[in-house]
Amino acid sequence: MFQSFDVTSTPQFGRARVDALRATFDALGIDGFLVPRADEYQGEYVPPSAERLSWLTGFTGSAGIALVMRDKAIVFVDGRYVTQLAEQVDGAVFTGGDLVGEPPHLWLRNHGLKSFRLGIDPWLHTGAEVRRLEKTLAELGGQLVFLPYNPLDRAWTDRPAEPLGRVVIQDIDHAGELARDKLVTMADATAKAGADVLAVTDPSSIAWIFNIRGSDVPHTPHPLARAIIPAEGRPQLFLDKRKTGIEPEAYLTQLADFLPPSQFDEQVAKLAAAGKHILIDPDQAPFALAEIVRSKGGTLVEAADPARLPRACKNAVELQGSARAHLQDGAAMVEFLAWLDSTPPGSQTEISVTKRLEEVRRTLGERHQNPLKDVSFDTIAGAGAHAAIMHYRVTTESDTAIEAGTMFLIDSGAQYVNGTTDITRTVAIGDVPEEQKRFFTLVLKGMIAISLARFPKGTRGCDLDPLARIALWKAGADFAHGTGHGVGSYLSVHEGPQRISRLSTQELLPGMILSNEPGYYRPGAFGIRIENLVHVLPAAAVEGGDIDMLGFETLTFCPIDGRLILAHLMTDEELDWLNAYHAETREKIGPLLTDDATKAWLEKATAPIRR
Repeated sequence: MFQSFDVTSTPQFGRARVDALRATFDALGIDGFLVPRADEYQGEYVPPSAERLSWLTGFTGSAGIALVMRDKAIVFVDGRYVTQLAEQVDGAVFTGGDLVGEPPHLWLRNHGLKSFRLGIDPWLHTGAEVRRLEKTLAELGGQLVFLPYNPLDRAWTDRPAEPLGRVVIQDIDHAGELARDKLVTMADATAKAGADVLAVTDPSSIAWIFNIRGSDVPHTPHPLARAIIPAEGRPQLFLDKRKTGIEPEAYLTQLADFLPPSQFDEQVAKLAAAGKHILIDPDQAPFALAEIVRSKGGTLVEAADPARLPRACKNAVELQGSARAHLQDGAAMVEFLAWLDSTPPGSQTEISVTKRLEEVRRTLGERHQNPLKDVSFDTIAGAGAHAAIMHYRVTTESDTAIEAGTMFLIDSGAQYVNGTTDITRTVAIGDVPEEQKRFFTLVLKGMIAISLARFPKGTRGCDLDPLARIALWKAGADFAHGTGHGVGSYLSVHEGPQRISRLSTQELLPGMILSNEPGYYRPGAFGIRIENLVHVLPAAAVEGGDIDMLGFETLTFCPIDGRLILAHLMTDEELDWLNAYHAETREKIGPLLTDDATKAWLEKATAPIRR
């Protein structure tokens, strides 16, 4: 199975491990220590060997940071994880903090800890993070202390070994562009930025540039690796050869010098000592790397990773592959939802349906000779009040039956070699109260508004975000997450820099894939989210208009539960979109189904909705 279901309980080891960490403070000359969720590669997912935050606190969410001081320990999380934090950490040892409203640098400032000496592992924090902390501590007369080693790693005696996931070649039929051409693009971007070499530290950029995929971390198929790409000359790839077979090694050796990961620091130091200008992304690279460049006499060129935008703007082959992956995944979702509808209310639980969906995806992948490689994230399967927890993850302790009279939310995704999927559907289990239908319809209106949007060149994600919220705002409601995130091409299901959110200033460009997922959550009662993936279309003329406009094309095809829709709340344009979407879903997904009962369910689920 790709997804495990662990018992969630308050860890008994929290105090002992925190006390052991505090015992090192005097020798290290610090008053506190930061423990981020991030690893040395700054990815969303980390291998077991880098789960330091979980080891110390018991918290397993994908975003968080702990501040351990002599008399207090705080775990900062965002709104998605407040409930999970309370369930997983020992409240007698840790208190909760607000990662968004009052992250550690603001907490330190607001609480005025004069002369405070804060220790960090410089490989686990980016340059941008370090600057914020240094500014705050300087105002307090304190100091940020860069430790020569991570004290947790010395205390973690049974720490797992670093991963050796197998590396495979991403075929040109799926990548759409040769790696050697991408390397030329990176070299040109490096020269244009005024640098001699580019230090690539993002594993997803490595995977994209070299047309390889890996299995070092859960759910994101990139290898933990780094690279140095010169403006002129031969690149260097720092990747453990034990991860490659004969064919991948021979392929990569044609593209770059193949070096052990342990030599990356040494090679950067040599380049810096030679006076080279080295391009590093301050929002992605570990601060320690920038310090090596500065300390050895090199010149630091801070700029965005030049692979980020080309990776985000999918080429025609990647878009075609993603469309095919979504049709296959849509068929799996239809088979799953038809099955769920056929089961008696209360007979299934959150875990049983999660397992069933993965089984359906795997079976359909074998049928279509496009195997399921992994889930793209741990499935969120929330029944009733659990759906109100935005990033709820079911455990054997929290698992609950899916009862009649409630809504059930399932947010899931899959990794196929030709694309990454992410879909959320909220469905009725029996007869659902009218109030819940009203909010479902308001959320649907927001999702349709994004689907129908046309916008001029230069439009940013923050410009479109209100479209998804206006129906809820008029009803005195909102949702506490972004409307959409970027999605990779058989890479990370959460990809930047593209987003649709209040904070996203990245221009939306043709080829970008994004999620479209407004929601509504009433704590302790119910939760709603409806999610499709879309991609940005090139600008085209609008009949009678003055300028060309960009728009979205939907990739996801799966019915939206008509039993939850109050048609009188929808406009003619919204109903037209919904009925056309359902007709297209029926046309595209129907031929992929083999079971007559499932085909009949699809016909009923996509029937036109009228007032």
